[in-house]
Amino acid sequence: MTGAWLITGAHGQLGRALAAVCAARGREHEGRDLDTLDIRDRGVVADWIAAARPAAVINCAAFTAVDDCERAEEMATAVNGTAVGHLAAACNRVGALLVQLSTDYVFAGDRDRPYREDDPTGPRSAYGRSKLRGEELARTAERHLVVRTAWLYGRDGRNFVEAIRAQLASGAARLRVVADQRGCPTFADDLALAIADLIESGAGGTFHAVNAGDTTWHGFAAEIVRLLGSAAEVEPVSTAAFPRPAARPAFSVLDCTRLRQTLGRPLPAWEDGLRRYLEAPCGS
Repeated sequence: MTGAWLITGAHGQLGRALAAVCAARGREHEGRDLDTLDIRDRGVVADWIAAARPAAVINCAAFTAVDDCERAEEMATAVNGTAVGHLAAACNRVGALLVQLSTDYVFAGDRDRPYREDDPTGPRSAYGRSKLRGEELARTAERHLVVRTAWLYGRDGRNFVEAIRAQLASGAARLRVVADQRGCPTFADDLALAIADLIESGAGGTFHAVNAGDTTWHGFAAEIVRLLGSAAEVEPVSTAAFPRPAARPAFSVLDCTRLRQTLGRPLPAWEDGLRRYLEAPCGS
């Protein structure tokens, strides 16, 4: 695929990881974030994409504060939904591929088997509803790729891994972590590689992309603690112990069979991704 890739949300964990993949592959790319591009502004979006005439636009920009979305659903829908329509329209005018990042939150979380791409959606939060609207509008792009992921963490950002690390650094000897929500921890570096490979393969439609395997937040925390060599106790607790404004999916494991068949490989195991993340020097 010739032509530059444009990345929105470039300051975020996935945006940074995608830029690193582009640099490593010698691919021309340009990143924008809220400081230089408000994707809610239809005219600005149209001008940027028209001037760049990219091969692909990868939309990592999002309002991801899940609980805040409950209090500001109109704003969440504007960023995560309506703005995607602006990107789709602009991509159609130049023949570019639109890649939209989505989430496990578009599902109800009440299944007992991994969710496939064609399973019925049923978001139970404002965040999930806004991201589902983004998916719908992304599909108005003649060339589109919707990538659902979950439990994302990456370098230079706030995430679950860093929250656990910070508690340990502060001297915490006992952590209480939810054990009745199950999902797939996903390393942004691994996801970025998969997205780049999907684009270069000419794939289209909807894909699930998470690191292989699944666990609970408690299991995730316990592995972080183990890899960091801490003796802290990780106590399992229920979701009810930490009431939050937004409902969390109890089960959001994603089936990545389609991704594996398309790329010829799955993403690495989540434990492997976590190990590599923690072994890397801070800031790398």
